[in-house]
Amino acid sequence: MRIGKQDGAFTAIAESDAESITVRGHDLCNDLIGKIDFSDYFWLLVTGEKPNAAQRRMMDSCLVAIAEHGLVPSVQAARMTLAAGPDAWQGAMAAGILGMGSVVAGSSEQAGRFLVCVVEAADKMGGDIEKAATEAVTQLKADRRKVPGLGHPQHSGGDPRANRLLAIADEEGITGRHIEALRVLADVAPKIVNRPLPINVSGAIPATILDAGWPVDALKAVPILARTAGLSAHLLEESRRSIGFIMSHKADLAIEYDGEKPKNKNAE
Repeated sequence: MRIGKQDGAFTAIAESDAESITVRGHDLCNDLIGKIDFSDYFWLLVTGEKPNAAQRRMMDSCLVAIAEHGLVPSVQAARMTLAAGPDAWQGAMAAGILGMGSVVAGSSEQAGRFLVCVVEAADKMGGDIEKAATEAVTQLKADRRKVPGLGHPQHSGGDPRANRLLAIADEEGITGRHIEALRVLADVAPKIVNRPLPINVSGAIPATILDAGWPVDALKAVPILARTAGLSAHLLEESRRSIGFIMSHKADLAIEYDGEKPKNKNAE
């Protein structure tokens, strides 16, 4: 089946009629509202199944870990957008989410797909994850590319968020092949790259929720949902104590113009 082409137009997510609303096979008003928390509902909406207790705790932990990350570029974009258009919360929120790419927040998806590749390669080598990880990192070094999910500019001794998420996965019995691959990568990569490369939160999030049963194609949904909560806090604060134009002014002062100067019209 080609993308955008199918025999009929179907959805398995929701439907409604004059008397009821059905979501993933559950009556919204009688089965879900007031009876399920939002993390459970998020899991149900995306996968079609309610999470078990371990899956719920893992997802909750990941969402809490990255909901707030200070004045990163996506947050600054959102706050400055609201400062320019105080009535456009939706525009400001969109500005923040659109700024989530492979460097900020979206790096979880990149790391997750890398882990999947390492696990698949290991399966073709008879389950040898160390060999697969070594070959993968060696190739990244040859290509002068970073190792997804490893390294942190501030937490060079280890990202405390990542350590906590991995500990929770161990406690809940979730730990599987993706977490194993991440830990092996963290062991072999520093020897190949010749510098400290601790596991970061962008590596721990996909490793833990993939092992919990979350689909790889929905990885980016997790940081997007989490950061939406953080953006909500920043936008409320921006509406009450605006710093959007202050950030803009400070940037203008900090950045020096090095382009061409206008020609002196009075010069001979």
